[in-house]
Amino acid sequence: MKVCGQNIRKIRRSKDFTQEYMAFEMGISQKAYSDIENSKVKINLEILTKISDILEIKPSDICSISHKCGTDGNDDKYQGLLEYMKKNNISVPKEFL
Repeated sequence: MKVCGQNIRKIRRSKDFTQEYMAFEMGISQKAYSDIENSKVKINLEILTKISDILEIKPSDICSISHKCGTDGNDDKYQGLLEYMKKNNISVPKEFL
């Protein structure tokens, strides 16, 4: 996810857009927008689409699957933990499946 925020900042700056402008166009506060660029919030499809529309780019220019946006390589660890819990009869809450 960090890569996505960095890409947004780089592209925004290349177009000479301010965070205030981006926030205004998205209908959010400058602080909320800053949190997106600083990877303090997860970027969902709605946010990604809004930002890419404002910047006039494709969403994949910001965050592609190849960057593993939002995972930071933790998918393998997560799957391993789930397998461990199942093998050892540890109940897994439904929201984590």
